[in-house]
Amino acid sequence: MTALDVQVTHPNPEKPGHRTYRTRHYALRINYRVLAMTLVASVVLVVLTIWAVTLGTLKIPFLDVVQAIIGRGSPDTDFVVNTLRMPRVLAALMVGAALAMSGSIFQALVRNALVSPDIIGINSGATLMATIWLVFGLQYSLLPLAAFAGAFGTAIIIYMLTWEGGISPNRMILVGIGIQAILGACTTYITVKFPVEVIRPAVVWTMGSVYGSQWKDIRILAISLVVLLPLAVMLMWPLRAIQLGDDVSRALGLPLESIRLGLIVVGCGLAAICVAVAGPIGFVALMVPHVARMLGGPISGSSIVFSAVLGAVFLLAADVVAQHFLPVSLPVGIVTAAVGAPYFLFLLYRTNVQM
Repeated sequence: MTALDVQVTHPNPEKPGHRTYRTRHYALRINYRVLAMTLVASVVLVVLTIWAVTLGTLKIPFLDVVQAIIGRGSPDTDFVVNTLRMPRVLAALMVGAALAMSGSIFQALVRNALVSPDIIGINSGATLMATIWLVFGLQYSLLPLAAFAGAFGTAIIIYMLTWEGGISPNRMILVGIGIQAILGACTTYITVKFPVEVIRPAVVWTMGSVYGSQWKDIRILAISLVVLLPLAVMLMWPLRAIQLGDDVSRALGLPLESIRLGLIVVGCGLAAICVAVAGPIGFVALMVPHVARMLGGPISGSSIVFSAVLGAVFLLAADVVAQHFLPVSLPVGIVTAAVGAPYFLFLLYRTNVQM
């Protein structure tokens, strides 16, 4: 393809900050405004990452952390930075990114800002399966697959119970809350039934924390994001068409149910891998997509990447607060719940006013 094959159209005056690049067969629209915000958020994330590694009982200067990351630090600094602290920091930012993308997908799919995988019970399904897996001492390397099976099975049940010639967002929320209560009761039953020494690892894990993350967890998260992030971006155009209604989507020739299934699989995969690595961390998937839409506009390929970066910043900042700036060190899930619960009530109030 030569430069003559590419035509650059002038930005649509109704879409400031956009530019569309066309070839003979494809068109790519870039939202430079969202791209700029993503770059700024990425810089903030890099600085926050390095700063988080400097914190701890042993204070390490900022420049020493940078040298250790690039492989030029002293042996002691290298051990503390790359073995003890960096896995936790990377786990926090990857889990935050995945949860934010999962929330963006589910909120856009049902066109409701109150929907997220932790609110409608999908995380609870992953948590139940992962708890069973841990209690019975099954192969740990297959824990992500078990969590995905629980999340996906829960999503299918919610979808089937919600479907009445279409998806009603309000009905999905109510059904999801009911399913979440049932699955939570099952998880509680398991934790009560088994001896304390058997259930202790699962109980600690269900609090939602990136404490104790290892490089093998980072590899699992990285591989999952490499696979699922491009799929999420590819599904954004048909997802925007679905938001116009089923009739419009069918008129455009879109395989509606296949696209919905693909979105559910990707959304469940992102949520499940987070549950498998860090346990159930609530409200990240609810708050961050809402903030990303307020700043970057409707869902799109660029906005979901922006949402991912914001999710990474938020969860890493919450983990820094939970670990270093409270009287006692807490699981990050407690901090996100303390922030997210009032935000959920605020969204609920706004939704009721609009209804």
